[in-house]
Amino acid sequence: MGETRLIHGRYQLLDVIGRGGMGEVWRARDEALGRQVAVKCLKPMGPQHDQDFTRVLRERFRREARVAAALQHRGVTVVHDFGESEGVLYLVMELLEGRDLSQLLEDNARAPLPVADVVDIAEQVADALGYTHQQGIVHRDLKPANIVRLHDGAVKICDFGIARLGRDVGFTSRLTGTGIAMGTPHYMSPEQISGAEVDHRSDLYSLGCVLYEIATGVPPFDMEDAWSVLVGHRDTVPEPPRSHRAELPGFFDEVVLDLLAKTPGERPADAGDLRRRIALGRTGEQPVPGRTRPAPSGRQAVVGAGEPRLPSWTRDMTTGHKPHGPVSRTREALDRATALTGAWTTASAVSPAGASGLVPPPLPPATVHRDVAGEGEYVLGPDHPDTLAGRYEAAFTLSRTGHTATALREFTRVSEGRERTLGPDHPDTLAARQESAYVLGRLGRHFEAHQLYAAVLASRERSMGPDHPDSLRCRHNLAFNLGMMGRVEESYRMALEVAGARRRVLGATHPDTLATLYEVACSLGRMDRWAEALRTYREVAHARAGVLGSDHPDTLSARYETGISLGRLGRSEEALALYRSLVDDRTRIGGPMDPETLRARHGLGVSLGRLARWEEALHEARAVSAIRERTLGTGHPDTLVSHREVAVALGWLGRWDEALTGYRKVADIREHTLGPDHPDTLAGRDDEAQCLEQLGRGAEAADLHRMVADRRGHA
Repeated sequence: MGETRLIHGRYQLLDVIGRGGMGEVWRARDEALGRQVAVKCLKPMGPQHDQDFTRVLRERFRREARVAAALQHRGVTVVHDFGESEGVLYLVMELLEGRDLSQLLEDNARAPLPVADVVDIAEQVADALGYTHQQGIVHRDLKPANIVRLHDGAVKICDFGIARLGRDVGFTSRLTGTGIAMGTPHYMSPEQISGAEVDHRSDLYSLGCVLYEIATGVPPFDMEDAWSVLVGHRDTVPEPPRSHRAELPGFFDEVVLDLLAKTPGERPADAGDLRRRIALGRTGEQPVPGRTRPAPSGRQAVVGAGEPRLPSWTRDMTTGHKPHGPVSRTREALDRATALTGAWTTASAVSPAGASGLVPPPLPPATVHRDVAGEGEYVLGPDHPDTLAGRYEAAFTLSRTGHTATALREFTRVSEGRERTLGPDHPDTLAARQESAYVLGRLGRHFEAHQLYAAVLASRERSMGPDHPDSLRCRHNLAFNLGMMGRVEESYRMALEVAGARRRVLGATHPDTLATLYEVACSLGRMDRWAEALRTYREVAHARAGVLGSDHPDTLSARYETGISLGRLGRSEEALALYRSLVDDRTRIGGPMDPETLRARHGLGVSLGRLARWEEALHEARAVSAIRERTLGTGHPDTLVSHREVAVALGWLGRWDEALTGYRKVADIREHTLGPDHPDTLAGRDDEAQCLEQLGRGAEAADLHRMVADRRGHA
């Protein structure tokens, strides 16, 4: 920019007020008019960068200038000038003296803003959006960081970098066809997520997300990774804001839920209508009643018939024995550095904890993180922290959707890059290595996972101390992996130590403490110490109900395991009563076809069988089996377990011919999907042989027993 720090011979740059991988924002003095302004500068890019990507970014920058300069409204940041000087694109704007809504929330320790301020912000933003929409402009990236509240109380929308002119769709499509993230996950409308055309009602949805967050302190879908957030927007009914904060006015609750309608046609007609409803609500007058909607039963409620269903790749998601720990909501690691719409500050990666075990579904569509990481590598280089942060988030999404081999390659690249740039003991390097260990475990490579966990733990304890939460999280995962290796006694002892340390450091009812105590109970069960396991599961379930709520998935998981323990102890009547209650709760929360509802129904059927109520057990097993086959597929492990339960009930009812057909079907499918020597396949053949014995076909049974013994001997 030259040593004079003078842009275009007019704007004297004074100090940096924001910086990112793509450029900077400066406080500057307009020498011609003697006023202070803000100057956003896009860094020049050399020939080493992808020229198509560079061209798109420069065109988008110019587009932001043209769009914003055309807007003249008190609620929109004023753009004074734009141009190019010595290869640097610049945008001159009014200097805003205030804080954006994201900063206000952080200043308030993530607590919600005062109700009066929330309503006032809602009305001012609605008024500004009404104006921009009348000009045919859709913002498309409305979020707290793009809404500024000035010291005098005025509210302004800024950053129109990915805005679309309604009359210029063709040009916009060329700009948005590069795979660059268009929007921010926590505030994207369902139509943005699906890649459909968006109009002004998409901005209204994003505004609903913003208002929800500043009113309650959390976004409407505060999930643990970006992909889950996107699925939440598309498929999950949000809880009413007043369920988080009772003092919110009723009209505001209704307005926000209308804004968050899944389909554009169900939202307010336009921002002008929205502003009028808010103004009426502020004066105490009754606005036009909104549409009647069913009250959602918890965060897991999903839209009903006629609405979009969860994508097919989520069907195999089940809650199992897995390492637990808090999963921090990831920040916009690369969006602010590569898009032209952020606050121009470089964000750092936040390290989520372990992931659920999934059966690999078809590869999901390209996600925000993976696209941005690829573009970031072109612009910033492969080892830039923001590039690696994008790769980390892409790997984490892959691991959570079952693509463990691909995730491992990505985590390895991130680990190596961070080790080169940050050092081997840096927390971000260790986070990537720890995720690599987790993925190794998911791939069944438990010995390699054990070695990597042990190395990460040694580094964490050396740099952070043994009682640091990150050290304890690593020890928790190491204990889990020991159990997967069959070293149950060691797993139990380590989990017990970690539970004690977490109780001491975090408190007895902290979710992390309870997660490790849950693993202690799992180990006790694997050691057939079911009475102790039962006491521990009950302790965890009771504490989670108090801390997380009775409908939280972790609370319900602990209740399910309590039922398992009761059954193992022969207390089937108690187990049956527990499962009936759990089925009711799971159905209310997730619906009758939710995998966890079906898991609870399966437990109920098993309990009926243990009580010799075989007709009822058969009816329950058949019902669950049919739903699982329809929703999960014929070869899914849960479906096969249900098919086997049907065969068991038929056998106890003396219907051995039908039972044989069922057992043989299960064994054949397992042989086809798992292989002839897999332990589950061989167990299925054992079932088949025992059924043949019951039918008096001893010779066939003997041949089958010999075949199974031979295969086990060669395994």
